[in-house]
Amino acid sequence: MSSTREKTVTSFERLYGDDAGQRQRYKRISDEFTAMFSHEPNRYFSASGRTEVGGNHTDHNHGLVMAAAVNLDVIAAVRATDSSVVTVKSEGFDADIVDISDLSVVDSEKNHSASLIRGVCAGLKERGYRIGGFEAYTTSSVLKGSGLSSSAAFEVLIGTIVNHLYNDGRISAVEIAQVAQYAENKYFGKPSGLMDQMASSVGGFISIDFEDTSKPVIEAIDFDPAEHGCCLCIIDTKGSHAELTPEYAAIPSEMKAVAGFFGKEYLRQITKKDVLDNINEIRKKTGDRAVLRALHFFDENERVHRLSAALKRGDFDAFLSCINESGLSSYRYLQNVYPSSMPREQSVSLALYLCERLLGGEGACRVHGGGFAGTIQAFVPIGRLDSLKSGMERVFGEGSCYVLSIRPVGGTEVTL
Repeated sequence: MSSTREKTVTSFERLYGDDAGQRQRYKRISDEFTAMFSHEPNRYFSASGRTEVGGNHTDHNHGLVMAAAVNLDVIAAVRATDSSVVTVKSEGFDADIVDISDLSVVDSEKNHSASLIRGVCAGLKERGYRIGGFEAYTTSSVLKGSGLSSSAAFEVLIGTIVNHLYNDGRISAVEIAQVAQYAENKYFGKPSGLMDQMASSVGGFISIDFEDTSKPVIEAIDFDPAEHGCCLCIIDTKGSHAELTPEYAAIPSEMKAVAGFFGKEYLRQITKKDVLDNINEIRKKTGDRAVLRALHFFDENERVHRLSAALKRGDFDAFLSCINESGLSSYRYLQNVYPSSMPREQSVSLALYLCERLLGGEGACRVHGGGFAGTIQAFVPIGRLDSLKSGMERVFGEGSCYVLSIRPVGGTEVTL
């Protein structure tokens, strides 16, 4: 593994500068914790949302991705207990109360955050780490169902809390990400790849090669779009990811069906030439959409290499060109821009059209994250930011265009 960021205790100032709004946010969760649990918290934690920059739907077939932690995060006020019960009250939701003396999968918890708490604790214990009870009050600025990976941020937050309360902070960011994915797959019941958790846990701007998911190769990339006169924007089209699990699950399933034609488990174990040389037989067995999704996988992996190379040589125009190519491939071949089961719902398609028009041939835009609903990503020249923001918010609502910054650290304890 190449460069990773293992520092997991971070000062408030490094994360937020002198942001008074963030100070107030931490004071609020401290006060709410005290009101709920009748004593004060003594530890604070944060895990970030993430933006996927390249490698759309490649991680679950052991491909390559480029991603970055962003400045939207989920934070927690915490206190350890001497019991086996974890109580997590997330702002706006009922408290999750999980007795971690029982770490078996609970079917009634699937698709609920309690399953993630139990799953993260189970995964850490299986790896030989200590677990224990705690109380937490959390609040999140990571949009739920928006492609910024609110679930991964929550999983990484829980793993980071247990790491510091019971393991002296010695669990690596990579292991926390692996355990978070395990919890989402086995306990929550969603077949996610590893990118979301890895980007949230490690932090910064990174490329990841998942050929061996037990030892992902991570490279930190020193890049900030602001240095190239661009803003990173995420536009929330207000379409929720809820009820779309079958659409997501079909993508890794169809890709793996193409690999299965060759007796392999993942597309990374075969080549694009293998698919093209046997395309007629594969079409008969898997159908055309599976073939197109497989070809997207191979092309997208090549694009991640090109994205990394462009950034290393400072060629921002080549970077933007790759971003646009990725978006077109997702639309045409991966086909995750709108749900096939609901063709009337095409908020992401509409957002892409409007964004291209407002960019006027500059910058870049693409579907963001899992797709089908939720968000698009845009790299916007600073001179066009105001007009793009107002144009998108006229259609998708005030506050729907988020101007983000890259967060330098991943899951972390925060010193106030």
